[in-house]
Amino acid sequence: METLSVHAWWMVTVFVIGYFLITIESFTRIDKATIALLMGTVCWVIQYMTAVPECGSSLTCLGEHINNISQIVFFLLGALAIVEIINVHQGFSLIVDNIHMRSKRKLLWILGFISFFLSSILDNLTTTIVMVTLLRKLIDEGEERLIIGAAVVIAANAGGAWTPIGDVTTTMLWIGGQVSTLNIMRELFLPSMACLVVSLSAMTCMLKGDFPPRQAAIEEQRLEPNGKLVFFLALAILISVPIFKVLTGLPPFMGILFGLSILWLVTDLLHRGYSDRSHLRMLSVLSKIDLSSLLFFLGILLAIDALDSALILEKLANWLDTAVANQTLIGTTIGLVSAVIDNVPLVAGAMGMYELTQHPTDSYFWNLIAYCAGTGGSILIIGSAAGVVFMGMEKVNFMWYLKRISLSALLGYFAGILIYASM
Repeated sequence: METLSVHAWWMVTVFVIGYFLITIESFTRIDKATIALLMGTVCWVIQYMTAVPECGSSLTCLGEHINNISQIVFFLLGALAIVEIINVHQGFSLIVDNIHMRSKRKLLWILGFISFFLSSILDNLTTTIVMVTLLRKLIDEGEERLIIGAAVVIAANAGGAWTPIGDVTTTMLWIGGQVSTLNIMRELFLPSMACLVVSLSAMTCMLKGDFPPRQAAIEEQRLEPNGKLVFFLALAILISVPIFKVLTGLPPFMGILFGLSILWLVTDLLHRGYSDRSHLRMLSVLSKIDLSSLLFFLGILLAIDALDSALILEKLANWLDTAVANQTLIGTTIGLVSAVIDNVPLVAGAMGMYELTQHPTDSYFWNLIAYCAGTGGSILIIGSAAGVVFMGMEKVNFMWYLKRISLSALLGYFAGILIYASM
């Protein structure tokens, strides 16, 4: 691997220490958002003060990265607001009341498959937000809810890998011309399904028996005024975001903000003049959004982009290309690294490293990258946007996920690679 400069080693050190402190949050009692923001800003201070010549102006680099990060944060903000307004209208009771099975294992499989196919239509981030919110309605707090929630993350990441709009990295490859719509759906559906089935099979043994009947919660889940209308309108808005992108060419966050503004207008018109419905209006809903999770996500992306700006990720990718000549091993390694480092800059680095003349559109290599980067992030809870959101919404401990879930996700990850390689 190319020799790193002194300032690059300082950034790597800050990144490693920061991640370590995030993983022991339950012991330090310091909120992970605090550490993430501190880690991200310190990395950029080092980057700016040392000014890497290859990158040009550090401020220019920061501006480019902020442009990409803000799109993700705005998208997340809009999705959280839309899901929360469904929640306050008790819209999820329309689904909850129709899920009658009490078997823990059956619920794991049903929610897993719903998440898998939903994320292929929406995306893994929005799917995780919707399904974890729904899960809260079905199951009381406890480890079993966390296990099924982790299955949702694995399923959402697997489902997002086989369609161009299901995961941000697949979308990047699609826009860049590395993959085409029908080919990636045909090539990666079975590997992604294998990842899901093997992971859920491994997690099934963690659950036994049935959940107790939901009796006391029935009255609490009664629909608020216009709850059914808000539910179906919000669902239509979430589903239409990919369509908005195709029709207008604008990035997804514009679609989610456009939908949010429509939902805001409709709910204001529906509830104006009713003093007892102030909690159903968007201003009240926005105050309930977990800003700590958003700031944690912002800090993580800032830190990762600082490493990318300092060419650390590029040098890592070049080292992989030199030291590991096998395409399958390179793709597998990128997926494993994406469990620790966000898959977006890793895929961006791979796209910059390899020309289409070397690996043409729809080649074995690009499809493998799409699968590995999409599903490898499930191995650790910090490895994907879906995992980070789940971590924030359910206050999941890093070490708990590592001990209880990571092996199941890893088995599913390798199962999908074996299926794809054999095809």
